[in-house]
Amino acid sequence: MKHFIVEATYLVPFEAVAPLIPSHRNFLKDGYDRGLFLCSGPKEPPVGGFLVARAETREDLETLFEAEPFRQNGVARFTFTEFRPVMRQDWCEPWFTGEPA
Repeated sequence: MKHFIVEATYLVPFEAVAPLIPSHRNFLKDGYDRGLFLCSGPKEPPVGGFLVARAETREDLETLFEAEPFRQNGVARFTFTEFRPVMRQDWCEPWFTGEPA
C-alpha cells in the first residue's frame, strides 16, 4: 500500500460547503470502514481539510474521490501527495504495515 496526504481546498465560502458535510462524512466513513483512511479533519480556519489515506495506487485513490460529495458539487478541489512514512507511533503500526483492507 502507498500512503498519501489528501488536501481539500474549498472553492466557495464555507457557508456553501456546510450543507454537504453530512454526505461528505458518509463518504469518509466508508473509507474508514474499508481501512483506507487513518485520520481527517478541517483546516483552521475552515478553508479545506486534510486526510491521511492509503491505497494501492494514486489512481485508485483519485478514482475513489470521484464520488466525494464536495468534488461532485464543485465546492472543493483535492490534491493527493504520496509520502513514505518512515517514523510513526507504535499504536498505528498495523495501519501502516497491514494488509490491504
